[in-house]
Amino acid sequence: MASASKGRPTVTRHVVLWMTVLIYMITYMDRVVISAAVPSIQEEFGFSTVTIGWILAAFQLSYALFQIPGGWLGDRFGPRKALAAIVIWWSSFTALTALTWSATSMIVCRFLFGMGEAGAYPIATRSLSRWMLPSERGWAQGVTHAGSRLGGALTPVLVVAIIGLWGWRAPFLIFALVGIAWAIVWFFWYRDDPSEHSQVNEAERELIKTALGRKTGGPRKAVPWGQILSNPQMWLLAAMYACYGYSIGIYLSWFPKYLVDAHGFSLAKMGLYASLPLACGVAGDMAGGWVSDKIMEKTGNLKMARRLVAIAGFLLAGAMILMAITSSDPMTSVGFFCAAVFGLELTVGVSWAVALDIGDEFAGSVSAVMNTAGNLGATGAAAATGYLVTYYGWNSAFSVLAGLAAIAAFLFLWIDASRRVYAEPDVTGSTTAAKPPGDGPGAVASADV
Repeated sequence: MASASKGRPTVTRHVVLWMTVLIYMITYMDRVVISAAVPSIQEEFGFSTVTIGWILAAFQLSYALFQIPGGWLGDRFGPRKALAAIVIWWSSFTALTALTWSATSMIVCRFLFGMGEAGAYPIATRSLSRWMLPSERGWAQGVTHAGSRLGGALTPVLVVAIIGLWGWRAPFLIFALVGIAWAIVWFFWYRDDPSEHSQVNEAERELIKTALGRKTGGPRKAVPWGQILSNPQMWLLAAMYACYGYSIGIYLSWFPKYLVDAHGFSLAKMGLYASLPLACGVAGDMAGGWVSDKIMEKTGNLKMARRLVAIAGFLLAGAMILMAITSSDPMTSVGFFCAAVFGLELTVGVSWAVALDIGDEFAGSVSAVMNTAGNLGATGAAAATGYLVTYYGWNSAFSVLAGLAAIAAFLFLWIDASRRVYAEPDVTGSTTAAKPPGDGPGAVASADV
């Protein structure tokens, strides 16, 4: 129980948030390291572009398949134990990637690595669901995903420097140690509920309890999978995120190679310019969640607050991609790609805030379904791009992204963050629709959408 006295609310929930930002950074460092190392791996093993595509797709496939089991782990056992366990799992396979000796061994290792990382976002989202106030959720999701993109942006530069000193295997070993260190700190410091943390005083505990509209303790409930999976809002959110996942998958898996092949960049130059779009994505992540929360604060309209920012972001991304692939100047093209990723990332904090809004107590499971769809999209991007580039060229691969951005913007027209995907049991044992905490006046919430 909390030992601090009541008074000015403590800000332990913000420490939880920044711990989550850090693990988001680590997830992207561990997954992007192989993309930056692809030219060196190809040089040693002689893998074709199609073979590299399947190596990259192995991670994305397992990452997609194990999203729901990962989210279930967080909801069933709590984020403290579940997140620490999976971070140690995937860090181990990050290190073991350095010991692979063939395409098959690398595919197997990356598949097992993806199994662990699959639970990261759903469990981390679950870890925030009992800590962050509804008015902080857009910002929280924006800043956590900004952390992931910052990790992705820094990784190519770091990997190229490490490869220059010790070869392509060294960064896998170094990054694995960082993950293991984080897992140890998380397990001993984090608590699944604010009422269990010694650094939370009564004022902060009451602040969280009042904002969430429920007790900050008690037994965990069974996940209402039937309601979640039969709710149209869930599948609209999943379809939208599949479009996003395919798009960001290109930048995470293929963009470094694109710069080398299409524009003739050297390894060192590639490391710098591959980082720039993801660096712009950091700004997009932070801006999207913040703007959405501000609209919510001023209007009280949760549906509009989430919808406006996401649609604007997808439309910007699609337009800038078309500009990038029609530009003949490499630097101008990279600039347009930076703007495209900024637009794409405006949507991310909003998407994950919606998962919290409509999932609430079961945000881990809801976000797992959403992220499964997103990573099935990214799996398609990793595998299909190898074929598209081989037979039709790089412009065809990027043209797909513009179309997907338009589809995602259309889908968000029908996503309503004010409608939960499950109903709360009432005192008689029947179920009644529940309104998300912090929802605006007049909004309608229903389990049957």
